[in-house]
Amino acid sequence: MSKILIIEDEDAIRRVLKRIIADENKAYLVEDVEDGIKGLELVQNNDYDLILCDIKMPKMDGVEVLEKLKILKPEIPVIMISGHGDLDTAVQTMRMGAYDYISKPPDLNRLLNTVRNALDQKQLIVENRQLKKKVSKKYEMIGESKPIAHIKQMIDKVAPTDARVLITGPNGTGKELVAHRLHDLSERSKAPMVEVNCAAIPSELIESELFGHVKGSFTGANKDRAGKFEAANAGTIFLDEIGDMSLSAQAKVLRALQESKISRVGSDKDIKVDVRVLAATNKDLRKEIAEGRFREDLYHRLAVILIEVPSLNNRRDDVPVLIQHFINIIAKEQGITPKSFSKEAIIKLQDYNWTGNIRELRNVVERLLILGEQEISATDVEMFASK
Repeated sequence: MSKILIIEDEDAIRRVLKRIIADENKAYLVEDVEDGIKGLELVQNNDYDLILCDIKMPKMDGVEVLEKLKILKPEIPVIMISGHGDLDTAVQTMRMGAYDYISKPPDLNRLLNTVRNALDQKQLIVENRQLKKKVSKKYEMIGESKPIAHIKQMIDKVAPTDARVLITGPNGTGKELVAHRLHDLSERSKAPMVEVNCAAIPSELIESELFGHVKGSFTGANKDRAGKFEAANAGTIFLDEIGDMSLSAQAKVLRALQESKISRVGSDKDIKVDVRVLAATNKDLRKEIAEGRFREDLYHRLAVILIEVPSLNNRRDDVPVLIQHFINIIAKEQGITPKSFSKEAIIKLQDYNWTGNIRELRNVVERLLILGEQEISATDVEMFASK
């Protein structure tokens, strides 16, 4: 049920509002209180989906109540109730974050529409928050070994800044998890994080993908198109496998970092962008620079902070907790009953040479859950781990 609180000092108005809203939908649970101080006490101790608050009240007026509500429970939409002479103040409260205002005496249709819309917005906020939690869970960094604890500490320090970060490490180690954690813990987390796999895009298309293009700039450019940098404006762009980017695209990325502006392919017009750049590679960029395949000036722009993600062979203490993590995920995805791993099986997996790192471990755990016995044994690991 949607819980609604009415804060209104006039008893007659309060009763009318409560009756109209409660009669509109049986799923609305409506409470009322006669002054702002009592209203704030109720909000502090209860969860409400919507608040209607009068502007002119004794003890504490509606403007002050709104100020305190925005600190106490900023996610709750607040509809202000204005008398005939309160319209200027009502507009002021909108600037302060009120969802809307209704005038006395309330127009029935406007009241109910405003209530419905405010509750819909609150539901959307809740759903977005739940979705974000699910996404964050997907990119959770599992492990408490010394190397992973060190990386988490670095992320906690670096994430609130706009410093560029270069993430290095072998394939399958979870470099994208580091990037997502950096974004999720940053001031930019409400804006998008746009991912670009530089190795998966043909070299002749990478510039268009990153910076967009104008109609007719090349064969197949049938209309103007924004690029990934524009899509990530006010947020984060993650350039994965940046070591595979062409030299011409590297030059444009360097300009974007230096000047905070880009130009679409085929256009001379500059477009301002406010983007934090995170990059990742499994290559030795120093070697790539020496062999002329990567720009040294771009490297120094990207590598303000360097985070090296260790191979699984260098964090074997995390293998047991990773196994349990993957058991839970895979059993849910496959709709199968989780299985346990014997102590000997876990030791054997800890001693395994994980050339494919975390990605390989996940595949092995999935194979063992499908093909192994109810308790995965060391024999099961010998039979199926290296297949």
